[in-house]
Amino acid sequence: MKKRIFAALLATLMLFSAFAFTGCGKEDNVLVMATNASFPPYEFKDGDNFAGIDVEIAGKIAEKLGMTLEIKDVEFGSIIGGVQSGKFDMGMAGMTVTDERLESVNFTSSYATAVQVVIVKADSGYTSVDDFFNLDEEGNWVSVKEGVKIGVQQDTTGDIYASDTVEKWGFGADNVVRYKTGNEAVLALNAGKITAVIIDNEPAKAYVEQNEGLTILDGAYADEQYAICIAKDNTELLDKVNKALGELIEDGTVQSIIDKYIPAE
Repeated sequence: MKKRIFAALLATLMLFSAFAFTGCGKEDNVLVMATNASFPPYEFKDGDNFAGIDVEIAGKIAEKLGMTLEIKDVEFGSIIGGVQSGKFDMGMAGMTVTDERLESVNFTSSYATAVQVVIVKADSGYTSVDDFFNLDEEGNWVSVKEGVKIGVQQDTTGDIYASDTVEKWGFGADNVVRYKTGNEAVLALNAGKITAVIIDNEPAKAYVEQNEGLTILDGAYADEQYAICIAKDNTELLDKVNKALGELIEDGTVQSIIDKYIPAE
């Protein structure tokens, strides 16, 4: 009899523990989005609140899914790992789809097009990306000029592109300086620690507006598409987010949000 009473008590305790553990996890009606809130106009802090294109689109997606959006502001380089492990439901941070990232996570359809550009000091004498390189007689890049250092936000596509070899239109990893945020890279440029900053066009425009004496070189360094990353084993959420995103694109909501932050020139 004692054994049966003990077994019943143990089963009850195990059941209670299971419920207690479940209560500590993420709620089913909460959509946890990881971002890096130093990338205006896509994500940034407005006082104590989050704002930006990605923030508003994510909010609309959560509404369509009948969920509450919860935003986690983390280092850009930790977003994919956090999504992959299940710490976050999705990552939305002006993130470009690349073959390397697709090895770790899935991506939704694209919701925005962006370009990578180069910021320099207005009095630097640089007028194009070609000015950073030694050229052959046909105008092809041969090598990076001595002393050229390119600042990037670490783990972004700007970092990936710039760190590649000259043959693949990069500067080589030894000529790239990585910073945790784009703002830190711009501060380093202002301080004369680096030659230029490669970053997405919209944040670049915001940084140039905020920092007198900086300018953006003409022409794009690279073109890219933004999408939302979701864990490979969470295909159910991927399908739901893709459906909601598709509806928001079709009814013009996504474009209206983009236009709010990036008015047509």
